[in-house]
Amino acid sequence: MSTLWAFPGQGAQQPGMLHELPADPVVQACLAEAEGLLGEPLAGLDSAEALQGTRAVQLCLLIAGVAGARLLKARGLAPDYVAGLSIGAYAAAVVADALSFTDALRLVALRGQLMQQAYPQGYGMTAILGLDLNTLERLLAEVNGPQSPVFLANINAENQLVIAGSHAAMQTLGERARAAGAGAVRPLAVSVPSHCMLLAEPAARLGEAFAEVTLRRPAVRYLSGSTARLLSEPEALRDDLANNMCRVVNWSGVLHAAFERGVRLHLELPPGSVLSGLARRVFEPGRVVAVQGARLDTLEALLRQEVNQSR
Repeated sequence: MSTLWAFPGQGAQQPGMLHELPADPVVQACLAEAEGLLGEPLAGLDSAEALQGTRAVQLCLLIAGVAGARLLKARGLAPDYVAGLSIGAYAAAVVADALSFTDALRLVALRGQLMQQAYPQGYGMTAILGLDLNTLERLLAEVNGPQSPVFLANINAENQLVIAGSHAAMQTLGERARAAGAGAVRPLAVSVPSHCMLLAEPAARLGEAFAEVTLRRPAVRYLSGSTARLLSEPEALRDDLANNMCRVVNWSGVLHAAFERGVRLHLELPPGSVLSGLARRVFEPGRVVAVQGARLDTLEALLRQEVNQSR
């Protein structure tokens, strides 16, 4: 049985998420390394106040994902595939040994800063539940314009889509979505309009920083959260990571691609269990597990059992 380690994106953050990681020496060493590399204390990085900022959110997600993965790797566990939703792709690349943790921290700090500076207020993201893609695209064509920018951002499932844009435009589209039969319209805890052309300029600036970074072929198979395809060449990874902030996320495609390749164990790295909810719709039969909230000994025994049964 092949395994996919999935790393969540912005919106999964929780106050205290770094402090709630297991009190294991491997985790503590990872946190200390991150603190030293960033040159700032992590004590307040995951506070409710700090997490109002995009930079803090993205750094916390990266650190939590890498720390959780190192904890499992220290116990002899390893993925067959890795994938990350948006900022989660950076943790996936680190765990796949394609990008150093040092470079990832520097790039993610810059990424969050660029995104936050580009749209400090008045923009965000909203989940639309219960509409198909064709209907949503029709509504987007009706609402989107220079004074009311709103775009498709995420394809999380057939009936769970995400839009990004100005608050006013998203409100207008949300009203039309409800009239068209949407079951729910939910603003997300994201303060920038990610995964659309509005972030093309910040992505280009991040790409300039990437030019100075060395990337390697991943040691495990890396699925792009944008294209749902395997990437192995360093230049393809560079393009994927630098530009994923302005490209539509196809997480539904990632899950189906993993399942079609034989993955039957989906493991969600910290924080949260948002991705597990999406994976259960695809991994049937199969196993979906979230690291957060699971006892470490129970989790380790479960993973070893699933891997041994597949041999």
